[in-house]
Amino acid sequence: MERELRLVSWNVNGLRAVLKKEPSFAEIFNSCDADVFAVQETKLQDGQAELDIPGYHQTWNHAERKGYSGTAVFSREEPRQVIRQIGCRFADDEGRVCALEFDRYWFVNVYTPNSKNGLLRLDERTVWDEDYRNFLVGLAKDKPVVTCGDFNVAHEEIDLKNPDTNHMNAGFSDQEREGFSKLLEAGFTDSFRSLYPDRTDAYSWWSYRMRARERNVGWRIDYFLVSDDAADRITGASILSDVYGSDHCPVELRIRL
Repeated sequence: MERELRLVSWNVNGLRAVLKKEPSFAEIFNSCDADVFAVQETKLQDGQAELDIPGYHQTWNHAERKGYSGTAVFSREEPRQVIRQIGCRFADDEGRVCALEFDRYWFVNVYTPNSKNGLLRLDERTVWDEDYRNFLVGLAKDKPVVTCGDFNVAHEEIDLKNPDTNHMNAGFSDQEREGFSKLLEAGFTDSFRSLYPDRTDAYSWWSYRMRARERNVGWRIDYFLVSDDAADRITGASILSDVYGSDHCPVELRIRL
């Protein structure tokens, strides 16, 4: 039976640190009352943290490298199956994907590789973007897809405060932006921009330097994308910029599925 779902995504930039902050991760988690809550950059190995979250199924994907990357999904509905690799030869060991099949849709949490200063990892990032796009397109043949997470790219100039001075920096290179455009063209809708095509100063990440968050000098690099066949079921999209604890804030999608 179709119902409205509340879905939340947050790059926590180290889950153990957020667990100790005030308000704690548990308090923030409970306040969201999400049907599915996805996190990126957990920086955990298996067994390093145990979360007591009654009523939720926990799905984890840890990187082989210690203290690096990692994703997790907490869902009220038990997944029918879970996929943790997309077939990318560069990053499948980095814990970057949790893809959960539910009865009515696929939910895919992603932490996209950063191209690094000087675009040192841009070639690998470009391969990842193509592999991830093909992965999602394959899932979408089966049922609607919702994918969320830190995509490490500001798509258009409206999506960051200072596009002119950041052109060709990691996260705003022509290649990364083109990769995101190709993903949308392959059959996916940016939920926030579909509802707010002209909204400015709407960001989900801020540098820790120079009081960037206080001044709202940020980037929108965290997204909820929905396969086009379900885009008309979007009922809300928000950036929860009043939630602290990380250099990112959570983003939210409401959708009827």
